[in-house]
Amino acid sequence: MSSAQLYDTIGANYTATRRTEPRIAAQIWAALGDARTVLNVGAGTGSYEPADRYVLAVEPSALMRSQRRPDAAPCLVGSAESLPFDDHSFDAAMAVASIHHWQDPIAGLREMRRVARRVVVFTHDTSDAGWLHRFWLTRDYLPEVANLLAGRPSVTELARAIGARLEPVPIPWDCADGFFEAHWRRPEAYLDEGVRRGVSVWAKVGPDAEQRAVHSLGDDLASGRWAERNRELVDLDTAELGLRLLITN
Repeated sequence: MSSAQLYDTIGANYTATRRTEPRIAAQIWAALGDARTVLNVGAGTGSYEPADRYVLAVEPSALMRSQRRPDAAPCLVGSAESLPFDDHSFDAAMAVASIHHWQDPIAGLREMRRVARRVVVFTHDTSDAGWLHRFWLTRDYLPEVANLLAGRPSVTELARAIGARLEPVPIPWDCADGFFEAHWRRPEAYLDEGVRRGVSVWAKVGPDAEQRAVHSLGDDLASGRWAERNRELVDLDTAELGLRLLITN
């Protein structure tokens, strides 16, 4: 299933749970540097688009495009792997939490590098062998996430393809953007189907794995087992769960 087909299926209420997290936005916008023209690739509903610069968006899903605000940046139909722009058309190209849906991530990144002098990509480092064990949801309830990574290039390979550096992105405990790891200190959120529907991981692992994980988590929350296992999280303001920016200079 392509990214457009996926989000045309699951994205109906995307804006209800997937909002711009100001602290992550500030880090992304700082990485854009002095760029005045920005291409947003896989732009979705427009989260994280800076309001003080000229932005042009590219998004393959009609349903996602339909949920963009009336005052959002203009949005074209298109995909990362074949951007309809001349070389160096933009000061910067950005992509936020979309690269894992691209058919060919390296080709998409090289296209971004072709059309812009700077590239900023918000993604995830899954190359660390301990990554799946740092987040309790994948470690204890949803090990199927590991299967979603098969055959995908590592973040190191992605960075090398465009000469990018890596910058860690900490996740605040009260993160406003409901991506997969966002509720690391608010486990009850994962029992909410509306929260889960805004995250592609749940659709990709399938309903059987989803329901097993939800039931198991619900039982552990009710019994106090989750709190006992994860007591060290209570006093943390941010968590390091592998989120990264790829940034070219």
